[in-house]
Amino acid sequence: MDLQDAQQFLARCVNDITTTFQKVPGSAILIRYIQSSYQHDPVRSAIELILVIFFVRYLLAPSYPTHNGNFVKLTEEEIDDLVEEWIPEPIVAPQTPFEEAESDKLPVIVGPTGPRVKLQNGRTVINLASYNFYNFVSNEIIKEKAIQTLRTYGVGPCGPPQFYGTQDVHMKTEAEIATCLGTQGCIVYAQAFSTISSVIPAFCKRGDTIVADRAVNYAIRKGLQISRSTIRYYEHNNMEDLERVLQKVVKEQAKKPLTRRFIVTEGLSEIIGDCVDLPKLIELKLRYKFRLMLDETWSFGVVGRTGRGLTESQNVDASQIDMLIGSLAGPLCAGGGFCAGSTDVVEHQRISAASYTFSAALPAILATTATETLNMLQTNPEILSQCRENIKAMRAQLDPRSDWVQCASYIDNPIVFLVIKPDIVNSRRLGVEEQDRILQECIDESMTSGVLITRTKTMPLSPRNNSKDSDWKIQPALKVCITTGLTKKETEKAGVVIRHAITKVMTKKNSSRLSPPAVL
Repeated sequence: MDLQDAQQFLARCVNDITTTFQKVPGSAILIRYIQSSYQHDPVRSAIELILVIFFVRYLLAPSYPTHNGNFVKLTEEEIDDLVEEWIPEPIVAPQTPFEEAESDKLPVIVGPTGPRVKLQNGRTVINLASYNFYNFVSNEIIKEKAIQTLRTYGVGPCGPPQFYGTQDVHMKTEAEIATCLGTQGCIVYAQAFSTISSVIPAFCKRGDTIVADRAVNYAIRKGLQISRSTIRYYEHNNMEDLERVLQKVVKEQAKKPLTRRFIVTEGLSEIIGDCVDLPKLIELKLRYKFRLMLDETWSFGVVGRTGRGLTESQNVDASQIDMLIGSLAGPLCAGGGFCAGSTDVVEHQRISAASYTFSAALPAILATTATETLNMLQTNPEILSQCRENIKAMRAQLDPRSDWVQCASYIDNPIVFLVIKPDIVNSRRLGVEEQDRILQECIDESMTSGVLITRTKTMPLSPRNNSKDSDWKIQPALKVCITTGLTKKETEKAGVVIRHAITKVMTKKNSSRLSPPAVL
């Protein structure tokens, strides 16, 4: 066969292949695509051809084993030996000897709580360790309302909010709180702890900036961590340091794309007990164009003429606070939490707040209890007045008369925080652990005399990767919870018992280390 015959044979083959390919449905479209592609960009056609060849080769390639050829198969005995030798890491850190000793002494209450409780050992003691500030747990009207609600709605809603979990009592509670605070709307959460830790990430995302008080509670810190925002801390309740941080943030972001910026703090501090300067905070927020999240977990139902919180106490319009978060537990003796604000702020959370969307709704019995206790505070301000009289009586027996401790909490805070005086701590070089031991001995001694109190117990303040804030530690403190279930005279007697218990413990220590400094 000469060259001419070969060319004719090749032409016939190409013609037959082309004719056969053209009979395939859609072949004309593919041919036109290849012709136009080659005409405008032959390099692209070459790359596409290489990819087609690679794909065909991949499909036609033989299968291969996925396991490593050097895999060593263990016998059953070897597997059992490895399992026996394996020591898993503990889920939580083991208790220290101090924590074990404390656990062994924890009092166990038998029966309902109240101003006086019966312990498992048969003793009856005065209970100043629960947040029953207004003795609502013993109120017969509230009990009757709770029983009626239980018979009408059952134990739980058995469903998430916004679906079949929302009931009319939930909407009533939201309306009552919004009216009480003077905001456009309110949303009720099923858990108090999850409220603030869900509100923060609902509005703050990666790239946003949050300026937070370095002494915020653990729930807020979890919300800050979940938000993945840039966190800047300022000194606790120091408005000058806050302004310094705000100025620094504004300067750093002057030439950057606009981001959301928030200030997060508490009304009454959970771990220190003092109060924020809200008017100054509002002034700085408006001046530097930040949004404000105010956690009133411990101030709502406590401060103000009718217990409306810090806005009433310091004469601030609630509309100037973008997100006002509070608790229905604690002072109101119910459960759950809330976030009040504008209509847009509230409605955004109904689909964006994780603990609202993915949790069962608040039980109706707790919503009714919260509404009832809130109405009692609004219509009977003398309840708050009586509580504040007892606070004054307790503080009068402790702070000015004790050589060892002082009150660190806000004057109207029903949780009286007692810390060892700074001059004693500094001169005797008392560390945090040693202060904890001393205060626990004070608690045990007070319990021996028939008065139950407690102390602050906190989680680590900051994430492990935040080295700038990890050195700051909170001073341990005794916590004395005032209640209207006791008369003023009974409160004074309890204060005397606590003061004597503190004095007895401190004087039993080495006098050279723990004696009060001499007055010069």
